[in-house]
Amino acid sequence: MSTPDDAERLSPLVQRWPRASKFLLSGCAATVAELATFPLDLTKTRLQIQGEAALARLGDGATESAPYRGMVRTALGIVQEEGFLKLWQGVAPAIYRHIVYSGGRMVTYEHLREVVFGKSEDKHYPLWKSVIGGMMAGVVGQFLANPTDLVKVQMQMEGKRKLEGKPPRFRGVHHAFAKILAEGGIRGLWAGWVPNIQRAALVNMGDLTTYDTVKHYLVLNTPLEDNITTHGLSSLCSGLVASILGTPADVIKSRIMNQPRDKQGRGLLYKSSTDCLIQAVQGEGFLSLYKGFLPSWLRMQSDWITQDHPMRPPHNVL
Repeated sequence: MSTPDDAERLSPLVQRWPRASKFLLSGCAATVAELATFPLDLTKTRLQIQGEAALARLGDGATESAPYRGMVRTALGIVQEEGFLKLWQGVAPAIYRHIVYSGGRMVTYEHLREVVFGKSEDKHYPLWKSVIGGMMAGVVGQFLANPTDLVKVQMQMEGKRKLEGKPPRFRGVHHAFAKILAEGGIRGLWAGWVPNIQRAALVNMGDLTTYDTVKHYLVLNTPLEDNITTHGLSSLCSGLVASILGTPADVIKSRIMNQPRDKQGRGLLYKSSTDCLIQAVQGEGFLSLYKGFLPSWLRMQSDWITQDHPMRPPHNVL
């Protein structure tokens, strides 16, 4: 006769450790998605940093050469001038970042949903709780992942620095972490964290509210049912809104993270995210805040159409 302990040992790992299993599966899915879409992320970062007006203050040695124009020309330029595999430069910290961010966001959101907010009397989880919980979970996850994001952005710009005749900053991922820690201390690893968490909050807000609104509209006002087609169309719209809301903060984040620093790890171009915002608008115009918008949106779409968002209401896939 089997005992409860025997039944527990024989049950699938997913049932015994549901959160650990979900975290592991999410990490694997995120890694595959990161490898497939990383060239878009690299292209986005290069576009966001090109033509920085603030660089003129550092003199001729820091002035950029003629910038790339547009997503396609940027990607082709990287392949022609640096090599095809350079499209994946910085992918290791990007994978680290995905694992830390996804894990931190998932654990925080489930804690908020089950312990802090709870479901309503009819067992329904209202949209406003999903939005607030999603924003808070995104902020926590992004704050935890900021060091990996910082290293990723700086490694993505190493190929560009080499073309400009500048010395390399790092020998690899672990050397990058060690050097940033040695120069700026623990605080240096969180450079750019303010616009980073702002972006996370805005992206999650735009995604959740738009996805739910569009999905309900399609189901109620069109012949479409709650299936993969509805999910794809809703993701298309939510990704667009999330990119519109989040791109300006993403541009500021990338510039703060990539700026040159003194021996104490202090930035030489920007005093704060507000200073970076003002300099970008004054020196390059308002639309400079949307540099890299197209690859950012395309990458967001590829991630969200192929994966279930952990904070969206579940959908049926036929």
